[in-house]
Amino acid sequence: MATSAAPRLLLPPGLSAGRALPFPALRRWLSRGGAPRPPGAGEAAAAAGLLRDAAAAAAEEDEAPRPGPGGKARRAPEEASVLLFPGQGSQFVGMGRGLLRYPKVRELYRVAEGVLGYDLLGLCCQGPGAQLERTVHSQPAVFVSSLAAVEKLHQEQPRVVESCVAAAGFSIGEYAALVFAGAIDYAEALYAVKVRAEAMQEASEAVPSGMLSVIGRHNSNYVTACLEAREYCKSLGIENPVCEVSNYLFPGSRVIAGHLQALEFLQQNSKKYSFVRVKMLPVSGAFHTQLMEPAVGPLSEALNSINIQKPLIPVYSNVENRRYTEPKQIQRLLVKQLVSPVKWEQTMHAIYERKKGVGFPYTYEVGPGKQLGTILKGCNLKAWKFYEHIDVSEDEKA
Repeated sequence: MATSAAPRLLLPPGLSAGRALPFPALRRWLSRGGAPRPPGAGEAAAAAGLLRDAAAAAAEEDEAPRPGPGGKARRAPEEASVLLFPGQGSQFVGMGRGLLRYPKVRELYRVAEGVLGYDLLGLCCQGPGAQLERTVHSQPAVFVSSLAAVEKLHQEQPRVVESCVAAAGFSIGEYAALVFAGAIDYAEALYAVKVRAEAMQEASEAVPSGMLSVIGRHNSNYVTACLEAREYCKSLGIENPVCEVSNYLFPGSRVIAGHLQALEFLQQNSKKYSFVRVKMLPVSGAFHTQLMEPAVGPLSEALNSINIQKPLIPVYSNVENRRYTEPKQIQRLLVKQLVSPVKWEQTMHAIYERKKGVGFPYTYEVGPGKQLGTILKGCNLKAWKFYEHIDVSEDEKA
């Protein structure tokens, strides 16, 4: 069991780990009446209760509003919203610049500087790009910028936040989704993100590895391709080679990760496996594979040291593509996520599949990039028609 997280957080003067930030997610702004408040929340929980009547997730298929728990009417799908939080790889120099005029955004970055020990806002806005691209920096940058985008959404369209019935995040985005849903305090989640990013950076540097984006056909055989790539690595003298699907994106689209030699083999033999297009991704390691095993211990220790509560709205797990139900499950699956594939395609089906004639919720991608919108279009075109991106760069009103 790890020692208390508070001494490690290095928060700015006047902000302890137990004191919630004046940010909607930290006020448990999604709180239904009677939900427990985080220790030391005080006045920061004043907005609790905004989602008292949100009794169903977007994945629940109601043909007409009907009584939910406590006799309250469930929202019709078209009156609800779903928030999606992007992952590593979506970062770019300049992100966050268009958000600084919104209340509390600078505070988010100020606390991040205290937790991380460097000027994250400056890195996001001004670069250099080579530093922002590093795993140790890009994961905290995407996490904080995504929650800053939530603040923008809350200011411009508060009803969207109040009517949110589900959230999901891709890889590191899952941490932002859990903060938004009131399951983890912002500063404590950022501490876990910091530990995760540092451990994954170290694991990546230990073995030459990477990730390969693959667009395939209906007859593409990913299992055989990975197996033969591993056999090729063994012929080179590599012990216990890794080559496996690490991301399920949308039908026909996968990311394969592992030793660099295995990925080079797949590139050279792409036609054999009916791969239409293959492309190396600009990441430093084989994320969501067994090569991230060295990061499991540090992250597990960090998560043991923070307070995790049950989400106040459904948040979907990358590992099981199902809703989180209790804190121990969250802790266990966030650790398992490091070495397990991200089942994003399956998660999109879990959220958006519904009976014929049932409407779709409005979907908002909060954070840098529009990759999740593109993936949603590939998974469910009808759901994508109700998609909107909340930009984090310079905007016309800034």
